[in-house]
Amino acid sequence: MHIRLALVFVCLASVAAFGTPAMPADWPEFRGPTAQGLSTAVGLPLTWSAEKNILWKQPVPGAGWSSPVVSRGQIFLTSATNAGDELSAGLHLFCFEAATGRLAWRTEVFATAGLPPQPLHQLNTPACPTPIIDGERLYVYFGHHGAACLDRTGKIIWRNNRLRFDPVPGNGGSPILAGDRLIYVAECATAPFVMALDQHTGKTLWKIPRELPSKMKFSFGSPLLIQVAGRSQIVIPGSRGVSALDPADGREIWLVRYRGDGALAPRPVFAHGLVFVSAGYLRSDLLAIRPDGHGDVTDTHVAWRAAKGAPLAPALLPLGDELYAVNNAGLATCWAARTGQVHWQEKIGGPHTAAPFAAEGRLYFLAEDGTTTVLQAGRTFTLLATNRLGEPAFASPAAIEGAVILRTTKNLYRIGETPTAKP
Repeated sequence: MHIRLALVFVCLASVAAFGTPAMPADWPEFRGPTAQGLSTAVGLPLTWSAEKNILWKQPVPGAGWSSPVVSRGQIFLTSATNAGDELSAGLHLFCFEAATGRLAWRTEVFATAGLPPQPLHQLNTPACPTPIIDGERLYVYFGHHGAACLDRTGKIIWRNNRLRFDPVPGNGGSPILAGDRLIYVAECATAPFVMALDQHTGKTLWKIPRELPSKMKFSFGSPLLIQVAGRSQIVIPGSRGVSALDPADGREIWLVRYRGDGALAPRPVFAHGLVFVSAGYLRSDLLAIRPDGHGDVTDTHVAWRAAKGAPLAPALLPLGDELYAVNNAGLATCWAARTGQVHWQEKIGGPHTAAPFAAEGRLYFLAEDGTTTVLQAGRTFTLLATNRLGEPAFASPAAIEGAVILRTTKNLYRIGETPTAKP
């Protein structure tokens, strides 16, 4: 079960800080335009099922847990196919029309036929990291297979597959853009590292080791780009602690150590001057960290900690003065973000992996069985809807104007109010 949790961690930085600002209806990277699951989209559906409020449903060839990204009426999604599938064995980027679901184009980014087999858990896929769309360019990362840049028509601009490593088994974290750098964490069995590639050419700008003394050398951390006192930081959870790096050269700014190993660590979030990190393996701890320190600040900059309800895979969700989460067992929690006071804790279903999102004062939590629980944000637990699709789902959904874009293990959905469903 513990390896399973490590591998269902779905994978990830504010675009406004460094890249092309996203339109309100866009969802340009993992966890959307704020990289923290917060959407300004309106008109999202409250209720749906396999028969209700489905605007379209499109099968997706192959397998993948990457999230859909949306830009200017196009949806981009990665997938991995095997020999004997509809496509040849390879790692692909798909483009769908957001209005109709029609497949506009597909590009094989890396061919995998003939390559030596790599360790891969039966519940993971090589297409786990989420792409990034930045203006006219798309960036994809396929773990040990490499990274690439494509234009909006599917033409490959550059590929970098020269830095092979020994994955554990499969990758989990998504990349970020920081200025002209594409930054990702290489999840290795022996010597994990953080890599920065030139956004324009794909050439390596810097590479630093990412390892603290730990029983488990690997980790599944996804970076978050933040600004502290006018200075950029990349916050990256690792196998034994979380640290902030300078995106210019990868130099460490600060470090906070966990009380135990932390192979699983959802992307951190940043609110009220605090970085919130939930990490662990057999158990998880939630830490609220002041990010203005230097060096090892474990004993000086942790504002508060919590254990019960801290997630191992689903990411945290900061909204207003509260911090929300659902753990892998389906226990949802609302904390006061500044103090850690628990406002409520309630069971909302079975296992969860996908990262939640918030829109119009609602919280959307997607469970592994395809059920989305919708709660009212606030200090009182208020259940608004329980929506069942009846298909397994591990990828984190996207929110756009009037719709939820949701990927299951087999299909891509656009969910919204249909004419017959309106009062």
